[in-house]
Amino acid sequence: MTQSADSNGPPRIDLAGRRILIVEDDRLNARILSSILRPEGFTVAEANSGEAALAACPEFQPDVILLDVIMAGIDGFETCRTLKATPATATVPVIFITAKNQPDDIVKGLEAGGVDYVLKPFQPREVIARIRTHLHLRALLEHQAHLIADLSRANAAKNHFLSIAAHDLRNPLTSIRGLAEFMLEGASGELSEDQRAMLRSVHGTTHNMLDLLNELLDISIIESGEMRLDLTPTNIADIVHDAVFLNGLTAARKQMKIACRPFKPSRPLHIDSRKIRQVIDNLLSNAIKFSPPGTTITVVFSEDGPSQTISVRDQGPGIPDGEMNMLFTSFGKTSVKPTAGEKSTGLGLAICRKIVEAHRGTVTASNLTEGGASFQITFPAPEHGV
Repeated sequence: MTQSADSNGPPRIDLAGRRILIVEDDRLNARILSSILRPEGFTVAEANSGEAALAACPEFQPDVILLDVIMAGIDGFETCRTLKATPATATVPVIFITAKNQPDDIVKGLEAGGVDYVLKPFQPREVIARIRTHLHLRALLEHQAHLIADLSRANAAKNHFLSIAAHDLRNPLTSIRGLAEFMLEGASGELSEDQRAMLRSVHGTTHNMLDLLNELLDISIIESGEMRLDLTPTNIADIVHDAVFLNGLTAARKQMKIACRPFKPSRPLHIDSRKIRQVIDNLLSNAIKFSPPGTTITVVFSEDGPSQTISVRDQGPGIPDGEMNMLFTSFGKTSVKPTAGEKSTGLGLAICRKIVEAHRGTVTASNLTEGGASFQITFPAPEHGV
């Protein structure tokens, strides 16, 4: 096959040389079909039985198979089912040759895996038109498969580049942040207020850049399929209470608080505690980021039979109409702005969703009737979970 393409449409396909296998036990019919196809530039082979067709396919590698229905030995329907169950011929279009035009017969052929049929006696223009149509479709599917393979390779290269860049940049940024902290603590002597302001800016900027690099590393690992879970029986309450305590310090600096009543789940969860802690930290961090001072973030635990749900509810502006679908996508951001100018990459919730789904759980968001938003993580029943 040769093909060309322009930027305005699909490739133009030359069908000359495409291989057609005719499976027909009537020698006259086979010759008639060959005389129709060969002048069109097709390469033609003939088989007089289903068994002969199955034997010929590995060497001939047909692009289309014209298959008689009624033959000695295995009939056309059974031959077609065998072709579709064989990886090498599973995608080859099968057009049935038949004198039957009853709906039940046509349906039976389609159910066996055929894509079309031509009726006896043959009409040359119809035969050519049907074959060309299915050859074009097959060529377009092949072109699509090549494009998908190219995109997959490009995506893998992108993930590899992100991983290398993030690793190489993280160490110097960590050093810069550490030096800024030492200087702010007076390790290099007294500083003027202007110097302290500049160092705080350096420290904050490097902190934001490290957060971005860590999220880029996480997303590249997830998208490359290399994320591994270390599953152990874990009391989810321990993770939640620790996360609430540490994030509560950040909330206090914004003059808000996190409320969480102690709870005791009825059973441990088989989870990767480090990754689930990352999810809960992210949800709490987002709630703090988008909530105004003087409000309360509430963490609620619930059980519905064997499933367990953790909800993080805030008193912020909620999720704007029409923007809910942006929440869990990579680099997706709503129009709501952080209340203290905090930075947001738009990757955190996408990472959360991937981690929770890897545990066969769900993470969802909704607006509360009293105002604010609620984010829920639900872990499934044991028989359906990890």
